[in-house]
Amino acid sequence: MQPVAGPAVAANESVAAPDFFIPDLCAPRSVFAMVLLCELLAIVYVLANSTLPQFDWGLLAICSLYMQWVVLLSAALLCWLRRPLSRLSLAAAAAGSLLVVLAVTALSSLLALYLYPQPAAGSLDGWWLLRNLLVAVLLTGILLRYFYLQQQLRRQEKLELQARLDSLRARMRPHFLFNAMNSIASLIMSRPEAAEQAVEDLSELFRASLQESHHPTTVADELHLCELYLGIEQLRLGERLRVEWRIEAAAREVPMPSLMLQPLVENAVYHGISQLPRGGTITVAVHLAEGALCVRVDNPVPQAAAHTAGHRMALANIRERLHAIYGARARLEALPGAGAYCIELRYPAGVAP
Repeated sequence: MQPVAGPAVAANESVAAPDFFIPDLCAPRSVFAMVLLCELLAIVYVLANSTLPQFDWGLLAICSLYMQWVVLLSAALLCWLRRPLSRLSLAAAAAGSLLVVLAVTALSSLLALYLYPQPAAGSLDGWWLLRNLLVAVLLTGILLRYFYLQQQLRRQEKLELQARLDSLRARMRPHFLFNAMNSIASLIMSRPEAAEQAVEDLSELFRASLQESHHPTTVADELHLCELYLGIEQLRLGERLRVEWRIEAAAREVPMPSLMLQPLVENAVYHGISQLPRGGTITVAVHLAEGALCVRVDNPVPQAAAHTAGHRMALANIRERLHAIYGARARLEALPGAGAYCIELRYPAGVAP
């Protein structure tokens, strides 16, 4: 797995192109928004210069052509220059973007004066060009300020979300460590060699879980964590703990937030198998369906243990993390039954955490 670098960048430092404050103006949504806004501005301008009974459709056509030409050509140039501009400081990038728009406006205005000399008769030659440049400066300045504020808002939201997720993970790890250490403690006197092996497995497991903040994780990574944890519990529970894996091969490389599946398996062991004298079988099923990753964990439980506080804490934690990352597109459902407990988890498979 390759590390994902995400350092904070000061406003006066160079930024990478994906984090540039001017969005990708070549994207279809951006182009559609620009065309629509230009047309609305053209309509407002014509309405201000004519009456409704004598609406000047010819003026609307000329204004629309001119404005669309200036805006779309400026957007195309900014899109082309986006990466070089992103290497500059914020002030230099803003000034460069403004100069690009002014150059396009000036050249387009001169071309319009050459092709359509009638509207430029009298005093409308130089003053008309200056007016267009002033309008371009004002509108471009407003848009650049809007883009910058949007970028700062996105950064703030990302930082708040990361802090929230880190808090949730910090609450999950001590809970897991407490249960794992209890399992190891029960082996120290009776099976010291097994306890030593369990400590090594726990070390690898905890090291892998701590890498989550710096590495993207997949279903395969989470399954590895589950296998390490179940190996520790197997030393304590022996034949009472049985696991059935139903993993679709294509689902293994799907992104999955770290410590998302392991707590569900841990709950199945701690509140289910370990409470049953004869133990039981935990079934872990992972598959893809309609563009979503579907996870199901089934385990037997004592008749009176279908609604324990441990289940509620872990499920509430995971549900909150899912909502923070995927919103309403993800869901986590608990399906307790008579002597059994089932957890179903589903979220978009094509969205990285």
